[in-house]
Amino acid sequence: MPALAAVLWDMDGTLLDSEKLWDIGVRELSVELGGEMTDATRHALIGAAADDALRIIFAGLGLYPDPAAMAEAGEWLHRRVTDLMAGPIPWRPGAQDALAAVRASGLRTALVTNTTRALTELCLDTLGRDHFDITVCGDEVPHGKPAPDPYLRAAALLGVEPEDCVAVEDSPTGSHSAATAGCAVLVVPCEIPVPERPGLIFRESLVGLTPADLSAVHAAIRP
Repeated sequence: MPALAAVLWDMDGTLLDSEKLWDIGVRELSVELGGEMTDATRHALIGAAADDALRIIFAGLGLYPDPAAMAEAGEWLHRRVTDLMAGPIPWRPGAQDALAAVRASGLRTALVTNTTRALTELCLDTLGRDHFDITVCGDEVPHGKPAPDPYLRAAALLGVEPEDCVAVEDSPTGSHSAATAGCAVLVVPCEIPVPERPGLIFRESLVGLTPADLSAVHAAIRP
């Protein structure tokens, strides 16, 4: 089996502590639509693509998923989260150093997120575009996470096989996407627990993470 060729990084909740900003946005949207968001609905939203998130919000409030109403809600949420992300976004513990160490090692790197391109560009002002060879956003693939499309596209753009990659994720949605694509997955949970399944290795945080650690994750899952 070839050695580790690339590291594919999730963004929200993995590299950036931006889920807390999304939490403000989606809860305020829920109130705008007529009701408080339950914790169960909020947890279901973590890691979801934009269209899936809107369907979950409408279902949680018992609202008919009228396309025009959902489009209006999506525009409202985009504006609100854009305001919330206008400025430096907090890093997850250890993420900045881990990202820099992997980049310095010469491994290929990609950012793979369900967030739209417009919002991802705001986040890249904090992350640094030079940390990634390519970036893949949720509105650039036929189906976002939990489908494997984002990770399959990232591997294809890098010119590597998914089996030769380690994906770093924080959510059940993202972990399912990466594992289904064929990647080895390092899971660092953030807001909610991630169920164990084949292809996943867990770590408490990114603090102290090295390229050698990621190679060990790959070797453990793809021996």
